[in-house]
This record gives sequence, structure tokens and C-alpha cells, in this order.
Amino acid sequence: MNAPFFTTRAALDRRLFLRGIGAGLSLPLLDAMTPAFGAGSPAAPTRFVAMCAGLGYHGPHLFPEKAGRDYGSTPYLDLLREHRNDFTIMSGLSHAEQNGNNGHASEMTWLTAAKRPGLAGFKNTISIDQQIAAGIGTLTRFPSLVLSNGGNSLSWNAGGVPLPGESRPSKLFEQMFVEGTTDEKARQIGQLRRRRSILDAVGGQARSLERELGARDREKLDEYLTSVRELEVRLQESESWVDRPKPEVAEKPPADITDRGDIIGRLDLMYDLIALALKTDSTRVITYGIGGLNAPPSIPGVASDWHQLSHHGLDEAKIAELKLIEMAEFKAFNKFLGRLKSHREGAGTLLDNSMVLFGSNLGNASSHSWRNLPILLAGGGFRHGQHLAHDQKENTRFANLLVQMGRRMGLEMDRFGSSDKESINGLERA
Repeated sequence: MNAPFFTTRAALDRRLFLRGIGAGLSLPLLDAMTPAFGAGSPAAPTRFVAMCAGLGYHGPHLFPEKAGRDYGSTPYLDLLREHRNDFTIMSGLSHAEQNGNNGHASEMTWLTAAKRPGLAGFKNTISIDQQIAAGIGTLTRFPSLVLSNGGNSLSWNAGGVPLPGESRPSKLFEQMFVEGTTDEKARQIGQLRRRRSILDAVGGQARSLERELGARDREKLDEYLTSVRELEVRLQESESWVDRPKPEVAEKPPADITDRGDIIGRLDLMYDLIALALKTDSTRVITYGIGGLNAPPSIPGVASDWHQLSHHGLDEAKIAELKLIEMAEFKAFNKFLGRLKSHREGAGTLLDNSMVLFGSNLGNASSHSWRNLPILLAGGGFRHGQHLAHDQKENTRFANLLVQMGRRMGLEMDRFGSSDKESINGLERA
């Protein structure tokens, strides 16, 4: 029997173990283990992209009544009809115990699944994107990109500290594609080394205190040292990339949109940069906090405050106005999927190789309900074209999907947050 074609290195089993030292150590994922899509071409990597809209989506305009592959269309899904076979819509998902200190607190835990956000004693945990970045981040210039529309980011480090989100497309473009001069690179390396030296000193001083502290203080110190170690690793990784040429792209540097009300223009611009980041393999992990607006957006037919419209109380006039905003969002998302699908990569497309998680932390924004979340997963090599309908009262754990996505990214994990299974029933690889 002929062996399957692999790259020029010998094919190795990911689960081979080193047993000579009396311990079971799983080998890291090596280039030699990766099958090729075509002669002489390496396999395309898998990416993780997660995008959360903080003001939710009106469920009756999104969720089909029928489950399965022959589900009927809805006003929002109809806008994605050209990509119907490229995504799965899921209903009946939620994280456990998301009652928080305010109605929007569950946005903090959308990618962490930590319980009781913002309440007394709450401590967030690492978000799934950062856990993935810790495993594969050294393979790209940026271990992850944390983006936002000026509000909160979705990403949290291992110490439960939120990572700031970049909201300026011009700055993001510069970081990814604009080469610095020789002097600028030298200064950058010097700054990185100085910061590492400072971290070494601070970390050493902190560790010397450990034996003198009580249990609670030792826990806080451990959290601090975890953050220090993460930053040390990132600084070391950053230094190794300084002298490597950045990708050359035909696109011109973007001009930031200063009009806060132009939410669709800002969405389109950031979507363009996300697609560029994926095409150039600048990163394989991206989060984007889409957020919302406490003002009327610049959309024809909309004159009311967006946040207030999300609290419609079933008022038909408010819902009609809200629908105009959310349809514009889905049209922008449809264009983004088209960008990924139009880029050929290996034997498929960029969308085939990118898991795109799109949804919200609110299932019913009008009542601040965190149950029955709107969740759509596109691309990533799954068998799509379906509505996976879960129990509306006894929701399936949204964290199960995060486990499945983490495993798809190469992590050997069977739990994450409040998960109780390793996958979502019905979501299978193509």
C-alpha cells in the first residue's frame, strides 16, 4: 500500500512518547508531521478568529424554527445565503452561571466561561484564544491579535487580567507591514532587552518574598509572577522577529475612521485588516470585540440610540429600527466571509482553514439574558450547512464548543471553563 504524501521529512505520529527517561512526554507538533495539500507545498495552518457583538442580535430575526440541514431562512441568515454551506448556526448554547454585577458583565467571560462575572470574589480565567496562543504563538510574528472597536477586548491572560484591544486600523497595519529603519530596529531590540532585564530583577525580588507571605498573598504573588513570565516569553519572541522582513502587501495603509457613528465603515476596515493578517500568516489567533454604541449609528433609517434600541421591550417600532442596524452588521460579516473564501490556499480557501466564531454574550439584550446565545461558526474544515438546535431551557455548554475549537487548533485538552464535554453534538469535521 502506498503511504500518503507528506513533506520531505518523515511523517511522525503526534502521540509518540519519549519513554527512555521513564516519563511520557508528548512530542511537539513538528513540520515533519504535517501532511501536504499538494506536491512541494506545506499544509495550510488552521486559524482561530472570534468576534463578539456586545449588544446581541434579535433572536427571531436570526434563529430558524427548524433544525437540521433543511432549515428555513431568516432575515439575517438570508444575508449570508451565498455562504450557507460554509457555516453552522447554533441555538440553545450558554455558559453556566453568568449572572454578573451588571447586565453586560458576561462579555468579560465570553471566551473564558468563568462564572459570576464582576460579583464579589470574581476572578477571571484565561480566554481560549490566549490558551491557543500559548501553544502556537511562536510560529507567527504576533502570537495573537487582540482587537476592539474602542471598548473592552475579549482576551484575558492566565492571571485573569484583560489584554488591551487595538482599535486603530492604521496602527495595526503599521505593526504588521511597515518596516522600520535599521536604527529603529536597533532601538526596538534595546528596549525589549531592557524590559526583559527589568522583569528579571522584579521577578527575582518578588520570589524572594514568597516565604514571608501568607497563603492569600502567595496566591496574589503567583498570579503576578505568572503575568511576568508571560511577558518575558512575549518579549523574547518579539525580539526574534525584529530582524525578519515583514510581509509585502499591495494594500495601502488605511486611514482611521474618526466618526464613531460610522459603525459599518469601521467594521469593514477592521475586517479588511483581519483578512490581511490571516493571508500573510502574521498571526493565527484573533479576537475582535465588536461592541456597540450609546448613540444613533450612521445608518439610513436609524435615528435612535443603538443601546436603547437593544432594550426594545418588544416594541415593534424599536425592533424595526434595530433590524436595520443588525442587517447592516450581517451584510458586513457576509463581505468578510467572502474575502476569506475568495483567497485560495492549498487545496481549499482561507475560509476553509479559518474557524470564525461570530456571536454575542447576550441571548436577549432587551432583558440582559445570557442564555440561548446567538452563535455562528464558519469555516475551519467543519461539515457546515446546518442549524444545530439545542434545548432552549437546559442549554448546552458553550464552553464545549471552545474545547472543540481548541482541539482543532492542536491543543490536547478535554476541559475548558465550565465545559462538560469535548465537543458539540452534530459538529463534525468535513
